[in-house]
Amino acid sequence: MSAPDPVIIPGACYKFTVHSAEEAVALIREKLGAQARVLSVRSVEAGGLLRFFRAPRLEVVAQIDAPPVPNPASLDEPAAEPAEPIEVKPKSRFNTTPTPASLTELLRRSGLTETALNRLQAGPNWNELNRLPLHRALAETSRLLREQAETRPTRPLLFRAAFLGAPGVGRTTALCKWLSVEVFRRARMGHVVTVEFDRPNPTGPLPVFCEALGVPLAHFPCETQPAVPGGFVYFDLPGLSPRRPADNAPLAAWLDREQITERVLVLNAAYDRASLRDGYAAGRDLGATHLVFTHLDEVPQWGKLWDYLFDESLEPLFLATGPSLTGDCEEDVSGALARRTLPDN
Repeated sequence: MSAPDPVIIPGACYKFTVHSAEEAVALIREKLGAQARVLSVRSVEAGGLLRFFRAPRLEVVAQIDAPPVPNPASLDEPAAEPAEPIEVKPKSRFNTTPTPASLTELLRRSGLTETALNRLQAGPNWNELNRLPLHRALAETSRLLREQAETRPTRPLLFRAAFLGAPGVGRTTALCKWLSVEVFRRARMGHVVTVEFDRPNPTGPLPVFCEALGVPLAHFPCETQPAVPGGFVYFDLPGLSPRRPADNAPLAAWLDREQITERVLVLNAAYDRASLRDGYAAGRDLGATHLVFTHLDEVPQWGKLWDYLFDESLEPLFLATGPSLTGDCEEDVSGALARRTLPDN
């Protein structure tokens, strides 16, 4: 059912959203008449992935001038011949003919960093990708990114692992999520150890959550080896310092003394890129072997995370995509990034 024609009021403004200048002219003449004039034209892009494939539309604002007030002195003069109506054309500084976006431009819009783009452009398939239709080129780029991110050898299941991260990144919540995966999905058992040094280590929901799962929780000093065959031991450590490496010396010394070689670095994906790099560098200095990103539900574009997946020394463990302690845990990290940044078909 089409919308009713607007009630024409002299001096009022009317807004139309159209695909082209020609459509705007035809619509304005039909709805408002030949004497309407265009006040403004602006380009409006579609949202989400549709902006990659749909040309921008035009938002046109037009007005019908109020009729002029007659001059009393001229009432006795003969009326002038009416002028020929002038065709109304939108006056816009925008190019109303959409220019097809390049593959590089679309990848930048998806959030990929220049580092990831340079990696793709240096590959042997880049020229071939640019000759494909854009939808196929994006799908092929998605496949290539996943392929490059999954070149590292797969590590065995975690056995004795410490969870590391700066205060506020969601380190303890990430540990709770991983515990739920171990207990509910893999039916593994073990225990958790909390550790404190010269800084306090708030346990948050960990004690209640461990009790609900039936996972023993101990405070160091205590047994740091698995208590059941094939079981796990996970360590909740105090927050590390991203910008003062000397403050992390007690953490490094304790990890080495207890011979804990599996070290999970937790990063808040909602942080800016500089903060992410600082946290990542601090984790690398502490010998991190695995990587977890949290707060993905607060991040509109995930493309910046591809850079960290190309580092073969750290294996992505999972993405925390929400606040739930027993869910919102995506283990197919490269697949999830590909789905959120580029179409896969």
